Amino acid sequence: MTINYDGRVAIVTGAGNGLGRSHALELAARGAKVVVNDLGGNRSGEGTSSAAADEVVALIKANGGDAFSHGANVADFDQVQDMVNQAMEKWGRVDILINNAGILRDKSFAKMELADFKLVMDVHLMGTVNCIKAVWQIMKDQDYGRIVNTTSSSGLYGNFGQSNYGAAKMAVVGLMNTLVHESAKNNIRINCLAPTAATRMTEDIMPEDFLKLLTPESVTAGALVLCDEHAAPNGNILCAGAGGYASATIFETDGIFLSEEEQSVDAVAAQWDAVTNTDDQVSPESGAFQTQKFLMKAMASLEANK
Repeated sequence: MTINYDGRVAIVTGAGNGLGRSHALELAARGAKVVVNDLGGNRSGEGTSSAAADEVVALIKANGGDAFSHGANVADFDQVQDMVNQAMEKWGRVDILINNAGILRDKSFAKMELADFKLVMDVHLMGTVNCIKAVWQIMKDQDYGRIVNTTSSSGLYGNFGQSNYGAAKMAVVGLMNTLVHESAKNNIRINCLAPTAATRMTEDIMPEDFLKLLTPESVTAGALVLCDEHAAPNGNILCAGAGGYASATIFETDGIFLSEEEQSVDAVAAQWDAVTNTDDQVSPESGAFQTQKFLMKAMASLEANK
């Protein structure tokens, strides 16, 4: 099967460099019309420049594709709305959104200024929210959409010095989990991508030999599956890097049940091994699962004690 995006319109944020650049070029090579978004700042979010985004557009056009650049700051909804409006005026639809734009302000939590925490949250979380909000009704009206939120192992598992980044990256997973339920009837599929790649964001934290293996293109190979009309899953977290591809899932153990008379701090502590036993763990399909499970345990206990 050869995946293509003929007739599709894609918006890729942070597409001037690194992963976004790779995503945009490959989407265009496979037939998509692409909005190449990039504010043009450095990795800490300072400065602006259209040069990188314009270069990507030039490459796409040189290869026979169609694209335009837009310098919207994803943390500013009005700028994002202008970008989407221009895409609609030019091409009449938006089919694919890859939320890739991001910055770093790494420090241990004790040393981190709250302004740096908030800025990273604004770009990664609210930037993702703003972009989805701007295309949401369009995708609902056309009964089609593919959205990819960029999460991170730093959010899924934690990483020293990245409390702001990790919090924001886990938040976009929670956003996905709810939007999956709100968009299913409109053929909008939303997934998360947890990439590991050699980009400006990682260039000074890994040895050169490792960086050579962690190509952005290896991540794009997985990311674009999440954008496909037929192959795209829904509500998944795809981990990708250096040719490796895996799926991350949140599980809940079966746990225990304590009667009303037994419910105490001491009783829960005494059975902690049973609480955390993973033998019968499952991946819940929605937040209602947990309530239903506990109520079923309680009802079963009541029935047994009649």
